[in-house]
Amino acid sequence: MDKHDGSRDSGEDPTEPRWLSGKEQQAWRTHLEVSRLLNHQMERDLQPFGLTSNDYEILVNLSEAPERRMRMSDLAKATLQSKSRLSHQITRMENAGLVRRENCESDRRGLYTVLTDHGWDTMRKVAPAHVESVRRLFIDRMTPRSLADYHEALIPVVEHLRTLRP
Repeated sequence: MDKHDGSRDSGEDPTEPRWLSGKEQQAWRTHLEVSRLLNHQMERDLQPFGLTSNDYEILVNLSEAPERRMRMSDLAKATLQSKSRLSHQITRMENAGLVRRENCESDRRGLYTVLTDHGWDTMRKVAPAHVESVRRLFIDRMTPRSLADYHEALIPVVEHLRTLRP
């Protein structure tokens, strides 16, 4: 089997599952464990600020957007959330004073999410601690070469997964 395009060797039975080899299984399980452990610790590191990873991701997206605002539909795509789930998330963040909603003047059905001054101040307080967590938990555990290799190895996976998004 060609490991890059998922095609089968001509001698393989197309009705049989393509079981993972030992090395493939090891890589997959390591990926799952790293993802779970890293996400868990990142969540713990955000707790003192009263934020979740989803909150932080939304704050980052809004802080980097022109005028610190994004259409709800664009924010949902950027954060890989359904519009319904994002709406609930934004309501919670609105109640905390981090964001507000604004109607879109050019499209009556459209809504913007806007980063408030309090949200911006929160982002500025949290960002240094967050980047330190990223360094302590991930970046500093890898050599520059392994980090570059890791990035390069994940590019085709990310590109493929993006094509599967609705």
